[in-house]
Amino acid sequence: MSAAVDTPVSSRRIRVLSYNIQAGIRTRRYSDYVTGSWRQLLPHHQHRDVLRQIATLASDFDIVGLQEADAGSLRTGFIDQTRFIADTAGFQFQHHQSNRRVGNLAHAGNGLMARWQPEKLQEYNLPGTVPGRGALCAWFMLPDIRLLVMVVHLSLGALSRQLQLEYLTEILRNQRYCIVLGDFNVSPQNLSFQRFLDNTGLQHASCGSLTFPTWQPQRGIDHLLVSPDLQIEFCEVGEQTYSDHLPLHASLSW
Repeated sequence: MSAAVDTPVSSRRIRVLSYNIQAGIRTRRYSDYVTGSWRQLLPHHQHRDVLRQIATLASDFDIVGLQEADAGSLRTGFIDQTRFIADTAGFQFQHHQSNRRVGNLAHAGNGLMARWQPEKLQEYNLPGTVPGRGALCAWFMLPDIRLLVMVVHLSLGALSRQLQLEYLTEILRNQRYCIVLGDFNVSPQNLSFQRFLDNTGLQHASCGSLTFPTWQPQRGIDHLLVSPDLQIEFCEVGEQTYSDHLPLHASLSW
């Protein structure tokens, strides 16, 4: 594993990673959704190995947003996946937002890891026809700026997604420096998503890069969005196949 090195306080550049990790379940073909469906409910030795590989990837970044991370349930051997990855990769701060709990079988949500402690942390339960979606926000005091980082995982249904994007718009209004990353479950051409960008002024760093499914990417539903005062040095899709989504990562400066 590469060494986890804190970004110097004087730095005005950060590296950001967004990844839907599918609770550490490695899916490599459509048939795995059926033949491997038991892994959504029962533990498997592969989970810990996959988490270590994700931690190796995460260790090269300053801020990491996770979606579909499990907070510790039967299917993961009661491992808090965000904490496991953060501890393995040497992050100073980690937090898990629980959004969907199915008894002791599954406990999914968003995760956030960072090299620094946030000034403020807040969780939002997003509206929708079916509960279980959320946004996790943290504000960081960095050189010359106050940065909002938001991790989201939106609904599959169009109506719920529209309500959620409208809700997020109100949170993001008047935020000068912000990064929004996550699984939006919608392509960048979608009208509701375009309206969201127009109303918030966010820029699409990932430019609709195809991230799903891992084995034959056809949809750009994972996004990395930044405010105009943040400069996008690069944004790329990772090649790691630890999930049914590919990771997105970027370098930003101000």
